[in-house]
Amino acid sequence: MNDEKLSVSPVLHRIAIGVMLLLVLGALFAYVGWYRFLRAEPQPDWVTATPEMRFKYGSIGAENDAGIPYWIFYVLPRLFPERLPGPGGYASLGVAWEQGQELPVGFTKKTIGFPRVANTCAACHTASYRSKVDENPTYVIAGPGHTLNLEAFFRFLIDCAKDPRFNPDILMREIESVTELDLLDRLAYRFLIIPITKKRLLQREAQFAWIYRKDFPDWGRGRDDAMNLTKYFMIKAPMDDTFGPTDMPSLWNLDKYKPEKGHVMNFAGDSHDARSVIIDSALGVLGAAPKDQADFLGQVNWLHEYLGKLPAPKYPFAIDGQKAMAGKAVFDRVCASCHASERTGTRLPLTEIGTDRGRLDSWNKDAAIKANQVVRQMGIERKGLVEETLDGYVIQFLDGIWLRAPYLHNGSVPTLRDLFEVPERRPAFFLRGYDVYDQTRVGFVTAGPEAERVGTPFDTGLRGNGNGGHLYGTDLPEADKDALVEYLKTL
Repeated sequence: MNDEKLSVSPVLHRIAIGVMLLLVLGALFAYVGWYRFLRAEPQPDWVTATPEMRFKYGSIGAENDAGIPYWIFYVLPRLFPERLPGPGGYASLGVAWEQGQELPVGFTKKTIGFPRVANTCAACHTASYRSKVDENPTYVIAGPGHTLNLEAFFRFLIDCAKDPRFNPDILMREIESVTELDLLDRLAYRFLIIPITKKRLLQREAQFAWIYRKDFPDWGRGRDDAMNLTKYFMIKAPMDDTFGPTDMPSLWNLDKYKPEKGHVMNFAGDSHDARSVIIDSALGVLGAAPKDQADFLGQVNWLHEYLGKLPAPKYPFAIDGQKAMAGKAVFDRVCASCHASERTGTRLPLTEIGTDRGRLDSWNKDAAIKANQVVRQMGIERKGLVEETLDGYVIQFLDGIWLRAPYLHNGSVPTLRDLFEVPERRPAFFLRGYDVYDQTRVGFVTAGPEAERVGTPFDTGLRGNGNGGHLYGTDLPEADKDALVEYLKTL
């Protein structure tokens, strides 16, 4: 019996050692997997050193599902320059890119296992202007991103993923020409990261099919089709025949919107309040339910607080004080009943304003109900989208109106001075997205060699681009129009 016990003990001992080794190896592999693919590192301190830097470069959590591996993002313009609107890499998309920064404004870099690039609100909501061609741009955070070609960015990513050259051999060769990855990173990129990135981008192709339709004009610089993006991505609605691109809005001074006074938000008044707009926009950037809801809502609350109190920028050029004073009298007589009254921030029926109706047709009550359900199912509470049929456009507050060109909800009128002409005398064709400022007409320069080089053409005869409506002030004497424009610079 004792001999039998002695013979069993070494076997049990070896089994125990084997189990322990397996546990250790399992723990080691789990740690390596977590470290290489899941560990989240905080962004550098400089990103959150000031509220302005946080808005421009701070992560809102989009890296988890919508992030692109940094080194893939880095080499795509090198491998596929023909997929971009022009030379210059990502700069050809009209992004705001500060000197000395690794990435454009609104592009974040954060390590979740490996470095990833994602977006924030600042990508679409940072404006720029110059007084002359040979001047560096001044960037204004929370302004409308009038130079950004967002549609071209979406197309670039999808077109790259569809290209047969988007494969591990070619991408790894390019990546290794610009950086030195360790063995595990090389294996991860080759066998996991590149194939998964390609697969995820191609999964979005069907949802982006509408931006390739030949019967829809390009959005052009400074515009997006926000409600169709919401329909096709948030509620997974089938593609329909609507087309409603609008200008990127400004986000400053959001506290001016008072829901208790009947104010509604977005161009068509389809959202109840600023917090709901921020939540829905951030969810659009994330592309999925937030991984960490508490962190996500913390980011939303910070944005709401910051943008709520951020003042509109002052007009940076000279103003003729005497002419502006005369213009205020014109404003009080012609404009104030809408733009400085209890009506401001409320919806004006389309039958009265008469502008292009494409944006209204791109959204409806049923879509709002479904979108609100989707957000509730995420466990996120907000006032949400307005569950009613939309019949007009919101009367705009005019703070910082000088930097919000082009004008009307679809950006179909290039300058304020043009807005006070009857539609037949407004420019029927112009170039969008150039940032040299026209101090006389109040807007951006829309013609000339440089505007032609970077701008995107805008034809008011195409679908969704109509420049009709808003006839207020069009019958004023020329001197009154000029004075009114001078006064609007002061707002």
